[in-house]
Amino acid sequence: MQNILRPYLRARRTGVIASLLGSLLLAGCGGGGGGGSSVPTPSAGSGNGGGTATTSDFDNGVFSNPSVFKDFCANPRGGNRPDLLGSTEDENDWLRAWSHDLYLWYDEIQDEDPAAYQTAEYFDLMKTFASTPSGAPKDQFHFTYDTDEWERLSQSGVSAGYGVELAVVRATPPREIVIAFVEPASPAASAGFARGDEIVRIDGVDAVNDGTQAGVDTINAALFPAAAGERHSFELEPVSGATKSVSLISADVTSDPVPVVDVIATGSGPVGYLLFNSHIATAEEALVDAIDTLAAANVTELVLDLRYNGGGFLDIANELAFMIAGPAAAQGRVFDELRFNDKHPSTNPVTGAALAPDFFHTTTQGFTIEAGQALPALNLSRVFVLSGPGTCSASEAIINGLRGIDFEVVMIGEATCGKPYGFYATDNCGTTYFTIQFSGSNDKGFGDYADGFTPRPTPRNGFPADVTGCPVADDFTRELGAQSEERLATALSYIENGSCPTGSSLSTTVSKALPGNRATISTATAVRTTALPGAVKRR
Repeated sequence: MQNILRPYLRARRTGVIASLLGSLLLAGCGGGGGGGSSVPTPSAGSGNGGGTATTSDFDNGVFSNPSVFKDFCANPRGGNRPDLLGSTEDENDWLRAWSHDLYLWYDEIQDEDPAAYQTAEYFDLMKTFASTPSGAPKDQFHFTYDTDEWERLSQSGVSAGYGVELAVVRATPPREIVIAFVEPASPAASAGFARGDEIVRIDGVDAVNDGTQAGVDTINAALFPAAAGERHSFELEPVSGATKSVSLISADVTSDPVPVVDVIATGSGPVGYLLFNSHIATAEEALVDAIDTLAAANVTELVLDLRYNGGGFLDIANELAFMIAGPAAAQGRVFDELRFNDKHPSTNPVTGAALAPDFFHTTTQGFTIEAGQALPALNLSRVFVLSGPGTCSASEAIINGLRGIDFEVVMIGEATCGKPYGFYATDNCGTTYFTIQFSGSNDKGFGDYADGFTPRPTPRNGFPADVTGCPVADDFTRELGAQSEERLATALSYIENGSCPTGSSLSTTVSKALPGNRATISTATAVRTTALPGAVKRR
């Protein structure tokens, strides 16, 4: 059966809408992360010193050093890149050796002949196909990016699209595709797209009912344009009001990782609200500015909205966690500690450094602010996290890192994606590969949340990934940051009353609340068109 629905990290290229014949490929987002160590840059000729890689007949279970095949490419890029002329088999030989050296579950990969597959197909096989205790795929985070695209996205937040995040209520007919978030000053914003709008027609195709493969291809191509300059037409049904037709031209959109910072006056004091959408490099300065603003307002509580934050650089998560808790609670404590596979018990196999815990950062790490500058701090005693299945990887690391130092975290929303794992983004021949290479744990040694953190008014004994909080469906009828939006309203009520509001549950779903992107989740997250893939090691 053909897989049409793809993990949302790759959705901008492969699409997320399924036909009646498509099988749902359920996947989360992002990756658990590491610190700020730099990754060695490969040099030209690092394979075998010549112009052709050394290939050999497939010998099941016998693996060469990955460097033998590194940078030997079927289509070398030229310029300043290290590429040398090679073949598809060379690229696959590198993937095979690299995966069996660094993949966290290397002993669960079924060895396959590199000569038998195209490179994209071969990479899809270099992973485990086991399941978590809930029945979800153990590895939902195996994906690639075009290297140029990845570098633009991770460093500056730029990607081709319209500037929207989509929520898919139902991927098969009758479908429901809803606008979850609109990037300010984007093509979508200029065209009048708004949170809660449902897309009912795309380029003349019935986006709700068309079950043909041709219809699916048209829908995916329009929702996830391959480049800037593409024109597509959409028919929208707003939450209220008449149906409207709009035409959009895709563009290189720069996402704002911290689009909303607000101070809300309450009876118990000023409450900060911070919408944080992506752990990209530009988030460092934006978060420092946001914390400065909230500190100047003397906020006594913080509502951190991570519902659509799929991850990014873990150093950013580390900085933010410190700025929330402050030095008295966090300084000198472990934020995250990495574990690689059993081939590398004491040394980081990518950097060569001895494995040691990553402590809470007290200074900037040099993403967009000069390294070594003292971080501001709110010095709070707890944080309210608005969560959902799109809360992944580096976002989950904030929750886990703070809980590891007994800092109170109250979750409002839904279970997170479940990714205590991470990777080094690794380029070969113009493709950047993301394969799980390590797991992370907090100051208490806990990192077992492969099925996500779950908000519960009364956490269950023996379930350490249960977090005190309130299950609340995503409210697509109101803007993010509006005090009447269900999740924020619930957090504010909890601050005032010390408990979840009466009747607070996922069953109190508003008309546009959406079902999940995993079988075990009843209400769910947006599918981002400009998603950043998880918490990755900084290059």
